[in-house]
Amino acid sequence: MLAEFVINNKTHLTTKVSLFIANYGRELRIRVDLRKKEKIEKAMEFVEKMRKVQKEAETALTRA
Repeated sequence: MLAEFVINNKTHLTTKVSLFIANYGRELRIRVDLRKKEKIEKAMEFVEKMRKVQKEAETALTRA
């Protein structure tokens, strides 16, 4: 499903529009229920993981 979303939402070089816009004449909308606690917790876990990865990369680059 994610791959389908990416393909349909990508702006193509030749047409300068996404497949979704070409087919339906409007932008693809994402419906997200941000009120679900588990989704918020997973998002926060992802954010913390990315911060850690970025900090480690920054440290490695500084040492190099």
